[in-house]
Amino acid sequence: MTRTSRRALAALLSLAATAALAACGTTEVPSATQAPSAADAISADCAEDTTATSTDPVTLTDHVGRTVALDEPAERVAVLEWQQTEDLLTLCMAPVAVADVEGYSTWVTAETLPEGTTDVGTRQEPNIDAISAADPDLIIVEVNSADDEIIGQLEATGIPVLATLGADGTDPIGHMKDLFRLIGEATGRGERAEAVLAEFDAHVEESKAEVAGADLPTTDFLYFDGWVEGGTVSIRPFGSGALFTALGEELGLTPAWTEEVDPMYGLGQTDIEGLTTVGDANLFYTATEDPAGDYVPELEKNALWTNLPAVKDGRAHAFPSGIWTFGGPRSSEQAIDAYTEILTGS
Repeated sequence: MTRTSRRALAALLSLAATAALAACGTTEVPSATQAPSAADAISADCAEDTTATSTDPVTLTDHVGRTVALDEPAERVAVLEWQQTEDLLTLCMAPVAVADVEGYSTWVTAETLPEGTTDVGTRQEPNIDAISAADPDLIIVEVNSADDEIIGQLEATGIPVLATLGADGTDPIGHMKDLFRLIGEATGRGERAEAVLAEFDAHVEESKAEVAGADLPTTDFLYFDGWVEGGTVSIRPFGSGALFTALGEELGLTPAWTEEVDPMYGLGQTDIEGLTTVGDANLFYTATEDPAGDYVPELEKNALWTNLPAVKDGRAHAFPSGIWTFGGPRSSEQAIDAYTEILTGS
C-alpha cells in the first residue's frame, strides 16, 4: 500500500484511560437491533478483503488469565473501549454496541463507526442494561486487573466477556499487536489480523528508510499532549513505554523524556517549564481541539514555549487531529505517517 493511499493523517488530545470502569450509567436502554453490516461500516480495504473467517469453536485466554470459550466465533460484539472498537472495525466487523460513540468519533479517525451504532454509555460507566439489550454474543472490556469489578457486573448478564489490558509499558507495540490478534481470534478473523499486521510491519520498514534518508539536525524527540485546568497548562509527556514513543523509536528517533512515567502507559506529567529539560529535541504534540478546553492557544502564548529551541527553529510540530494515541494498527500507521511526513517534508 502506498503512502498516498493511506488514511488521512490525524491526532488527538488523549485523556488517560487508566481508571477502572464503574457500574451502570443512566443511558436510555435501546431495543436490540441487527448490527450494521461490515459493508455499511468500514474502510475501503475491507471491501477488498479476501481473508477467511473461521467458524470453529474458540477457546482463548484473555489478558487477565480468564478462559473464554465460545461455541463459534463471536459475530455480535459489544465493545467498551476505543482501541478495541477500532480493532474490531479493522477486522471488518461492525460492533453492535460501543461505549461513547460521540467520543470515539471525535478522537479516532483510523476507522469509522457506522451510523446508528448503539451507544451504551461512557467508557467509565457503561450501561449494563443497554449492553444486554444490544444482544451481543461477546463483550470486550478494558480493565486494570483481574479484580476489576466491571468483569463480574458484565458476567452477570450471562454474555461471555473478554477482559483486555489497554497497554503494556514493557512492550507497547507488541501489546498493541497481541490485543489485535486476540480480538481476531475471538471473532474468527485471525487471518485478517495477520494480514493487517504484516502490512503494518512493512509500512514501518518503508517509513524507517525514508526517515533515515532525511537530514535531521537531531534524532531526539518528544511527543506530548496537555490540558488546561484553572488557567494553568499541564503537559503530559510520552516517555519510555508509551506507544507513540515506541513508534518514533522504530523510525530511528531517540526519546528525550527521561523523567518518571507510569509503568503501563509510559506517560509523565509536567508543566511548560518542564519541556526545557529535553534540550534541542524535536517536539511533536497533539493539537486536536478538546471540547473541554484547548491547551494549544495557551501554550503558544507562553514565553517559555516560544523560546524553546525546537520552537525557535521550526521543529515543533502539531500532529493533525484524530489519531488515537492508544490505538491499534491503523492508528499506529497514522502516527508513523505523521512522524515521517513531518520529518521528511513529504
